[in-house]
Amino acid sequence: MSHIPPLDPRVAAKKGFRESEERLKRFWTEASVASEGEGFVVLLDGRAPKTPAHARIVLPTEAAARMVADEWAAQGEFIDPGTMPATRLAATAIDRVSQTREPVADEIAAYVGSDLLCYLAEHPGNLVAEQAREWAPWRDWASGELGVQVEATQGIIHRPQPPESIARVRDLALELDDFALTGLATAVPLLGSAILGLALQRGALSGQAAFDLSRLDEAFQERQWGIDADNADRTEARRAEAVLLDRWFRAL
Repeated sequence: MSHIPPLDPRVAAKKGFRESEERLKRFWTEASVASEGEGFVVLLDGRAPKTPAHARIVLPTEAAARMVADEWAAQGEFIDPGTMPATRLAATAIDRVSQTREPVADEIAAYVGSDLLCYLAEHPGNLVAEQAREWAPWRDWASGELGVQVEATQGIIHRPQPPESIARVRDLALELDDFALTGLATAVPLLGSAILGLALQRGALSGQAAFDLSRLDEAFQERQWGIDADNADRTEARRAEAVLLDRWFRAL
């Protein structure tokens, strides 16, 4: 699955997310969390906000529900959906991923066939050495911890990976609940790697470390030629997303 789109700026405690081109004002005083069945519901002044499909925002753990509630609590006079990534993840898990689990797992597994960690640069030598040093341990980790074996190559010519490795990643994705699967479906394209995404989801890598591994080539180029200001802003936004996903997985 490609990056989950920004949360639609349509919020109403009673009717869910309403379509509006106007900025919506904060309409609640307190955001809280309460147990509901086997999960935890987010409440705004005692009422549950709704997803775009008009479902209640119920999460599997109190920590995850608190992440969402804290985003609502942090809003100012006007609602800014761009500051609500956990709410976006929760709504996507409830509305979309719960209905499309197998296609989402297929897209995650497809990344194994062209995983970033399997394509080493041909030159310069110091970049080649850095990629070999930093990425090989995670290919080994995938083999030992996940049962996912992949082969590395130099250059951009496609190297097919074992079908059983692709199938194994699909199975691992489908073992996750809707909320963790949504996080993984966001992390994998962000990092360009199913292996790094699974390492992040399982706590073997932090969001910061996974993101740094995913951009060794970019960082190398920056050291050689300097940092472009516009690209730096995009990089920091992507880094923040990786760190947020780390928090999301730990909360689950």
